[in-house]
Parts: sequence; C-alpha cells; structure tokens
Amino acid sequence: MSTTITVKNIPPELYERLKQSAALHHRSINSEVISLIEENLGAKKRKPEGFLASARALREKTGRYELKKEFIDRTKREGRP
Repeated sequence: MSTTITVKNIPPELYERLKQSAALHHRSINSEVISLIEENLGAKKRKPEGFLASARALREKTGRYELKKEFIDRTKREGRP
C-alpha cells in the first residue's frame, strides 16, 4: 500500500537541482523523489547471491586483464588520454 507525503519549504536551489535530476533521468519529479529515497535509504538492497553472481560474471569478462602496480603507477604519472 502506498502512502502520500508532502514536502514543504524546499529551498529554490534544491528544487531546481531536483528538477534537473528528474529531467536527466527522464522521470517526473515525484518519481525522482521516490528513486532518491530508495537509493539513499537502501530500499533496493541486493541479495548477496545476486551481487556475487554479478561480480563473478564481471570477473569472467575481465579476468584476463591483470593490473600490475608498475602499470598503475606509470599510468598515474603519465595521465590518462
């Protein structure tokens, strides 16, 4: 069952940022608020099994790329393209 809330006295700058964020994500302001609440309160917690499966799949795709300390240090010094 859903609940309705009202938010009062939102500073204009914050409301503008909310509108921009909603537009960026192609959402209504209401949907953006719900998404931000879920994201920040952890309403969409992933089960460990799903997270581990995603990590394993990513490791299979990228496992052949081994980053050595020397490569990382050199890349930091040279900067990225």
